[in-house]
Amino acid sequence: MAIGHHECPHGLKARDLLRRRGYEVVEHLLDTRERVDAFKAAHGVRTTPQAFIGGERVGGYDDLRRFFGLRVPDPEKPSYRPVAALFAVTALMALAASHAAFGTALTVRAAEWFVAFSMCVLAVLKLQNVERFATMFLNYDLLAKRWVPYAYLYPYLEALAGVLMVAGALDWVSVPVALFIGGVGAASVFKAVYVDRRELKCACVGGDSNVPLGFVSLTENVGMVAMALWMLLGPAMRMA
Repeated sequence: MAIGHHECPHGLKARDLLRRRGYEVVEHLLDTRERVDAFKAAHGVRTTPQAFIGGERVGGYDDLRRFFGLRVPDPEKPSYRPVAALFAVTALMALAASHAAFGTALTVRAAEWFVAFSMCVLAVLKLQNVERFATMFLNYDLLAKRWVPYAYLYPYLEALAGVLMVAGALDWVSVPVALFIGGVGAASVFKAVYVDRRELKCACVGGDSNVPLGFVSLTENVGMVAMALWMLLGPAMRMA
């Protein structure tokens, strides 16, 4: 489908896939809404593009991937990929910041920045759609269930603590906030997953994710608490 300035992205991907598989592609562009509707009616299909190989209809882009034995992602299937990607990038950011500041990537400050950067990015993902985050969060958070406004405040509190931890400023604000939201979060996840045995999606990367609630979510909250305790007790331990 190529109507005006719009060219179907799935059509572009299907064409690219066929060419990479060594096929010569003959395109039949549907350049008006009438032609699109007529094509769908003639072939009994609901979507475009439709690929034909050797005169036989294979189907749309996903069908084409299946035809070549390629994986077709299931949008409803639980996945840890968003969390893995997030932590990988924030870890690299922390190492890069440490190298820029101290001339070496492997420092204690890099570990601290990793947690703080992760908190900031997680907060941004939640803030993209606070309403959807709050709805998912209310499924399991113990405090939010009792006081609904906490579900809306949580991303802002997480962002505040993360930014202050990056700056190494106002520990008297960031430490209590991180201890509180991390502690409540860890208790909530533990109860929902390991006590009540509920199968839920985690709101940690926003309200649109398919990340399962479980070990990763618990680790996020425990890491937040550990970071706060380190900032609280670290100076005393170094002096000792």
